[in-house]
Amino acid sequence: MVYRPTAKTRARKEAQRELLLGAARSLVAQRGFAGASMQAVAREAGVATGTLYRYFPSKADLFVEVFTAVSSHEVQTMARATEGHTTATEALGAAIRTWASRAFEGRTLAYALIAEPVMPEVEAARLRLRRDYVEVLKRTLVDGCERGEFSLRSVDVAAAAIVGALAEGVVGPLCASDTPTSRDALIADLTHFCLQAVTPSRPS
Repeated sequence: MVYRPTAKTRARKEAQRELLLGAARSLVAQRGFAGASMQAVAREAGVATGTLYRYFPSKADLFVEVFTAVSSHEVQTMARATEGHTTATEALGAAIRTWASRAFEGRTLAYALIAEPVMPEVEAARLRLRRDYVEVLKRTLVDGCERGEFSLRSVDVAAAAIVGALAEGVVGPLCASDTPTSRDALIADLTHFCLQAVTPSRPS
């Protein structure tokens, strides 16, 4: 007779899985991926390490799921920031400020998502994350071009360049114990740079 798990058993397993993922997310936010060993995650969740391995056969399996869950939330947050604005310029500025502000609010997690050395499986997820950000920005850039607010030869290139500028613009300050310029000034500079890059130049 083939064993079929009951709804109660499935629900219990799913709850245990979410508990483990939550513990891993918490440790990554505090210590980065390097500080979230399987043993540490198991301790954080209050389970034996063997239990963790039953749900996630390897550290790569666990970290990819953590990265995907966290990054999906960040992409959705950026997308929401573009909504409800009168102009595409306002929408793009809001997306940039939201992204950068969240990076500085959760420095360790942001560095883990953007630049921390990781295993190849997580690096592949990181590339997917960048593509997701690009897709969010492309929608706003297309809208801006149609309104005549932006002047772009390639929306794809512009969106990718903005994502790259954001990552490079914050990664150094995220690692620094003190930042030469204030957080607000840095965010303003990033926003200005990105908006200037897509706005038509006006005759002087």
